[in-house]
Amino acid sequence: MKRCDAMVDVGRRQFLKGGTMAAAGAAASAFSGPAQATSSARVAYPSNRLANVSDLKVNEAVAVTYPDADAPGVLLKLGAKVLGGVGPDEDIVGFTTVCPHKGFPLAYNSGDRTLNCPGHYSRFDPEKGGLQIWGQATQNLPQYTLRVDDKGDIYAEGVDELLYGRLSNVL
Repeated sequence: MKRCDAMVDVGRRQFLKGGTMAAAGAAASAFSGPAQATSSARVAYPSNRLANVSDLKVNEAVAVTYPDADAPGVLLKLGAKVLGGVGPDEDIVGFTTVCPHKGFPLAYNSGDRTLNCPGHYSRFDPEKGGLQIWGQATQNLPQYTLRVDDKGDIYAEGVDELLYGRLSNVL
Protein backbone atom coordinates (compact mmCIF):
# COMPACT_ATOMS: atom_id res chain seq x y z
CA MET A 1 0.00 0.00 0.00
CA LYS A 2 1.45 3.33 -1.06
CA ARG A 3 1.55 5.97 1.70
CA CYS A 4 0.49 9.54 1.01
CA ASP A 5 3.35 11.88 1.91
CA ALA A 6 1.04 14.89 1.88
CA MET A 7 -0.81 13.76 5.02
CA VAL A 8 -0.13 15.64 8.22
CA ASP A 9 -0.34 14.09 11.68
CA VAL A 10 -1.84 16.76 13.92
CA GLY A 11 -1.61 15.99 17.61
CA ARG A 12 -4.02 17.13 20.31
CA ARG A 13 -1.79 20.05 21.26
CA GLN A 14 -1.63 21.46 17.71
CA PHE A 15 -5.35 20.83 17.17
CA LEU A 16 -6.23 22.74 20.34
CA LYS A 17 -3.90 25.61 19.44
CA GLY A 18 -5.59 25.90 16.05
CA GLY A 19 -9.07 25.79 17.61
CA THR A 20 -8.13 28.42 20.17
CA MET A 21 -6.77 30.71 17.48
CA ALA A 22 -9.89 30.24 15.34
CA ALA A 23 -12.16 30.99 18.31
CA ALA A 24 -10.12 34.06 19.23
CA GLY A 25 -10.28 35.28 15.64
CA ALA A 26 -14.05 34.79 15.50
CA ALA A 27 -14.51 36.61 18.80
CA ALA A 28 -12.29 39.50 17.66
CA SER A 29 -14.14 39.87 14.37
CA ALA A 30 -17.51 39.90 16.20
CA PHE A 31 -16.38 42.75 18.45
CA SER A 32 -17.56 46.06 17.01
CA GLY A 33 -16.22 48.52 19.62
CA PRO A 34 -13.49 51.04 18.87
CA ALA A 35 -10.72 49.37 20.89
CA GLN A 36 -9.90 45.71 20.44
CA ALA A 37 -7.55 44.02 22.88
CA THR A 38 -5.27 41.28 21.65
CA SER A 39 -3.60 38.66 23.81
CA SER A 40 -1.47 35.59 23.45
CA ALA A 41 -1.80 32.34 25.37
CA ARG A 42 1.99 31.94 25.41
CA VAL A 43 3.64 33.38 28.50
CA ALA A 44 6.83 35.35 27.87
CA TYR A 45 9.60 33.51 29.69
CA PRO A 46 13.18 34.54 30.16
CA SER A 47 15.65 32.93 27.78
CA ASN A 48 17.77 30.65 30.00
CA ARG A 49 20.85 28.71 28.94
CA LEU A 50 20.38 25.08 30.00
CA ALA A 51 23.39 23.28 28.51
CA ASN A 52 25.54 22.88 25.41
CA VAL A 53 24.95 20.29 22.68
CA SER A 54 28.35 18.78 23.57
CA ASP A 55 27.09 18.10 27.15
CA LEU A 56 24.45 15.68 25.87
CA LYS A 57 24.79 11.99 25.02
CA VAL A 58 22.18 9.98 23.15
CA ASN A 59 19.53 8.52 25.46
CA GLU A 60 20.98 10.03 28.65
CA ALA A 61 18.93 12.54 30.63
CA VAL A 62 20.48 15.82 31.79
CA ALA A 63 18.73 17.43 34.77
CA VAL A 64 17.86 21.13 34.38
CA THR A 65 15.48 23.67 35.91
CA TYR A 66 13.19 25.95 33.92
CA PRO A 67 11.63 28.52 34.02
CA ASP A 68 12.96 28.96 37.58
CA ALA A 69 14.83 26.98 40.23
CA ASP A 70 11.55 25.52 41.55
CA ALA A 71 10.71 23.83 38.24
CA PRO A 72 12.79 20.68 37.64
CA GLY A 73 13.15 19.36 34.12
CA VAL A 74 15.23 17.30 31.76
CA LEU A 75 17.05 17.65 28.45
CA LEU A 76 17.22 14.59 26.20
CA LYS A 77 19.17 13.86 23.04
CA LEU A 78 17.12 11.09 21.45
CA GLY A 79 19.32 10.23 18.45
CA ALA A 80 16.67 10.79 15.74
CA LYS A 81 14.60 13.77 14.57
CA VAL A 82 11.60 14.23 16.89
CA LEU A 83 8.64 16.57 17.39
CA GLY A 84 9.90 19.88 18.77
CA GLY A 85 13.51 18.74 18.48
CA VAL A 86 16.36 21.24 18.08
CA GLY A 87 20.07 21.02 17.36
CA PRO A 88 21.96 19.73 14.34
CA ASP A 89 19.95 16.48 14.26
CA GLU A 90 16.68 18.01 15.56
CA ASP A 91 16.75 15.36 18.29
CA ILE A 92 17.14 17.46 21.47
CA VAL A 93 14.02 18.06 23.57
CA GLY A 94 13.28 19.32 27.05
CA PHE A 95 10.41 18.62 29.44
CA THR A 96 9.33 19.35 32.98
CA THR A 97 9.89 16.37 35.28
CA VAL A 98 6.85 17.04 37.44
CA CYS A 99 3.89 14.81 36.62
CA PRO A 100 0.90 16.90 35.48
CA HIS A 101 -1.46 14.56 37.36
CA LYS A 102 -0.42 14.95 41.01
CA GLY A 103 3.06 16.49 40.91
CA PHE A 104 5.20 13.40 41.52
CA PRO A 105 8.79 13.60 40.20
CA LEU A 106 9.26 11.81 36.88
CA ALA A 107 12.20 9.57 36.02
CA TYR A 108 13.59 8.88 32.55
CA ASN A 109 13.70 5.19 31.55
CA SER A 110 16.36 4.84 28.85
CA GLY A 111 15.26 1.26 28.11
CA ASP A 112 11.92 2.23 26.60
CA ARG A 113 12.61 5.98 26.27
CA THR A 114 9.77 7.17 28.49
CA LEU A 115 9.35 9.54 31.41
CA ASN A 116 7.59 7.66 34.21
CA CYS A 117 5.67 8.66 37.33
CA PRO A 118 6.06 6.48 40.45
CA GLY A 119 2.86 7.86 42.00
CA HIS A 120 0.09 6.68 39.70
CA TYR A 121 2.14 5.13 36.89
CA SER A 122 1.61 7.70 34.16
CA ARG A 123 4.07 7.38 31.30
CA PHE A 124 5.04 10.00 28.72
CA ASP A 125 6.74 9.64 25.33
CA PRO A 126 9.39 12.33 24.71
CA GLU A 127 9.76 11.18 21.11
CA LYS A 128 6.15 12.26 20.51
CA GLY A 129 6.18 15.67 22.20
CA GLY A 130 5.54 14.37 25.74
CA LEU A 131 2.43 12.43 24.74
CA GLN A 132 0.81 10.69 27.71
CA ILE A 133 0.77 6.97 26.83
CA TRP A 134 -0.38 5.37 30.06
CA GLY A 135 -1.76 6.18 33.50
CA GLN A 136 -3.87 8.71 35.34
CA ALA A 137 -2.60 11.97 33.85
CA THR A 138 -5.12 13.81 31.69
CA GLN A 139 -2.69 15.99 29.78
CA ASN A 140 0.60 15.63 27.96
CA LEU A 141 3.88 16.54 29.59
CA PRO A 142 4.79 20.24 29.31
CA GLN A 143 7.57 20.64 26.74
CA TYR A 144 10.15 23.41 26.63
CA THR A 145 10.50 25.65 23.61
CA LEU A 146 14.21 25.32 22.87
CA ARG A 147 16.73 27.16 20.72
CA VAL A 148 20.35 26.30 19.89
CA ASP A 149 22.77 29.11 19.05
CA ASP A 150 25.80 28.97 16.74
CA LYS A 151 28.07 27.89 19.66
CA GLY A 152 25.82 24.93 20.48
CA ASP A 153 24.37 26.48 23.64
CA ILE A 154 20.80 25.29 24.31
CA TYR A 155 18.34 27.90 25.55
CA ALA A 156 14.82 27.38 26.89
CA GLU A 157 12.43 30.17 25.92
CA GLY A 158 9.01 28.93 26.97
CA VAL A 159 6.78 26.03 27.97
CA ASP A 160 3.82 24.82 25.91
CA GLU A 161 1.56 23.61 28.76
CA LEU A 162 0.69 24.65 32.30
CA LEU A 163 3.26 23.48 34.86
CA TYR A 164 1.83 21.40 37.71
CA GLY A 165 1.00 23.39 40.85
CA ARG A 166 0.81 26.76 39.14
CA LEU A 167 -2.37 28.65 38.43
CA SER A 168 -0.59 30.18 35.49
CA ASN A 169 2.92 29.99 34.14
CA VAL A 170 3.61 33.57 35.17
CA LEU A 171 6.85 33.99 37.06
